[in-house]
Amino acid sequence: MLDIKTFGPQGGNVLYKALSHPLVVEGMKELEQTLQHCSLAVYDPEGYLPTVCGLYPALQPSVILTHDSEQVGQPDGFGGQKKAVVHIAEIDADAVLALSFDDARMRSRLGGFLGGKPLHTLGDARLPDKFLPYRRPYLDKCNFATNFAFFRETEQFSTRLVTANYWSNYGAETIRYWLRLFDVTGHVLAEWFEEVEEADAGVVIDSRTVKKQFGLPDFVGQLFIHVIGAKGHDVVKYALDSFGRNGDPSLSVTHDANAWPSMRFATLPAPDDEETVRLWIQNSHGTAIPSGAITLNPMGEEEHRAVKQVIGPYETVAVDVGALFPDLEWPAQLELRSGQHLVRPRYEVVQRGRTRIAHMNVERADLLPDPAIRTMSPLLGRGFVLPFPVPDPAVYTSFVQPTPMSEALESLPMRLDLFDEAGQSCGSHFLGNLPRNHQGAVALHELMNQSGHAELVYDFRDGGEGDGWPHALMRYRHIGTDHAAETSFGGHIFNTMMTWRNEPQSYAGPPPGLTTRLFLKLGQKLDGVTLKSFCHLIYPTSLRDGRQPSRTCLHLHAANGAEVAQETISIQPSGSWLLKPHELFDAELLQKAGEGGYVLIRDLTCRLFGYHGLENGVGSFSLDHMFGF
Repeated sequence: MLDIKTFGPQGGNVLYKALSHPLVVEGMKELEQTLQHCSLAVYDPEGYLPTVCGLYPALQPSVILTHDSEQVGQPDGFGGQKKAVVHIAEIDADAVLALSFDDARMRSRLGGFLGGKPLHTLGDARLPDKFLPYRRPYLDKCNFATNFAFFRETEQFSTRLVTANYWSNYGAETIRYWLRLFDVTGHVLAEWFEEVEEADAGVVIDSRTVKKQFGLPDFVGQLFIHVIGAKGHDVVKYALDSFGRNGDPSLSVTHDANAWPSMRFATLPAPDDEETVRLWIQNSHGTAIPSGAITLNPMGEEEHRAVKQVIGPYETVAVDVGALFPDLEWPAQLELRSGQHLVRPRYEVVQRGRTRIAHMNVERADLLPDPAIRTMSPLLGRGFVLPFPVPDPAVYTSFVQPTPMSEALESLPMRLDLFDEAGQSCGSHFLGNLPRNHQGAVALHELMNQSGHAELVYDFRDGGEGDGWPHALMRYRHIGTDHAAETSFGGHIFNTMMTWRNEPQSYAGPPPGLTTRLFLKLGQKLDGVTLKSFCHLIYPTSLRDGRQPSRTCLHLHAANGAEVAQETISIQPSGSWLLKPHELFDAELLQKAGEGGYVLIRDLTCRLFGYHGLENGVGSFSLDHMFGF
């Protein structure tokens, strides 16, 4: 396990990103080499030591120095006592390491006390200046707007990352993407810059283009993404399409990786009939993952089975889940104990000649069951709501599987509320107080006879606990073609004027979150086939009283960011709309928008939620939840 702090209630730990960036890793490895045989005195003015040692265990201190007079003589956590920094010259150490990226400041501060000992700092591992639009402070979170993407180009599959320059909405001017592509062994295949000069411009990074541009062989690996010039926040969001090629009918979509490693991940399904489930383990760090450091277990069971091979820096390994658990079948689900070595992993399901890809979700360690959820104010209505589509039951089967998404949760007291597209109730179904290790999935197509959506809500009639983070895995299959897709998401309080802690949320601004800004990419041509985008757009309401129909504006943007057209739609509270841009906008307008164009879904009256994808018109489709910014 990596003993590092990555993410908490206040957001991501910028120090983690600053120390794990691939360019920084190179400098830190050189520092480890330089100091590998030295007795090391470490001065840690900012509390960086746990994260430094977690990522770079060779940098072990012999002595820890402090400038805090009250800390002198206190335990240092490494078996010794903290020493006064002014006594460096008298301390038995070969070298001094100051844990600061400000080399000049450390040399000025410590220069008179070194007694001839060499001084090293983290300044040797700073990013180059061209990566730093914000020079002070160095650890400005927007200096480290980074993420990873699963990326693949083979004879069978291609991938395509799609997003937009949403940073311009926060005042960013010129954006540059720095990209480094790692192959399956973790070696660097290519690195390059993508310039994004226009505000609101679409961004497309296609594996076919990358392969051709750099003359690469086929590859499976990961793409490291650094957005230089980001403003507003440091979250790099994208949709990642995966296409079957050369006659393979596969089509699927997943979205951005969670940029911070976690101890546990969930929403990994066991194999169903005729399925192979591959878990893609992609090492997010410049140090190897030891044998046995990553394990899988059936959800709610302490039966751990390890990934036994060593996984090198940035290496990609496919683990056959069924081979680890040959007697476990869907709807059983698994939990991944990742030791904080991975950002959000993807998994891939192969069944009867089709392959689909989806992501696991972070299982939170900071949430405990909260009795207050059972006695929430009636002003919050049903409270936490997890909405998801139920497409036409005559065409698709639909399953939902509630999933615990915090380490401490032992029960899931859940109910399903069903609604048609007009927002009218189609009934409710109490699922019970499900145990953590339950192995059930609900067939939604048997509960509804028309298109609409369903919502998972807490129901404590048989007891149980809630933690404010209800999740579920949703699985869909086209009856005629056997094509399938799956996604998972968590619940929030939606569209109440009254608030509870940090709910209702929105993608921008504090609670109550009563606005919508969602990104829907347009379609494209692939091997002569036209793929068209769609969105199951849902208006979830924790409390229906006082809610009016939505006033939702659809802004069609060209690839260069220019707005091409607008359309307005209205969705009833608790209703939904199957949005298809090619049915709302003229073909000439869509052609003007072009590949890389997109629809921005805006509403200033309510928070909508959606699930997007592509379809080829003959039964193949992709599906995942949308992102906003």
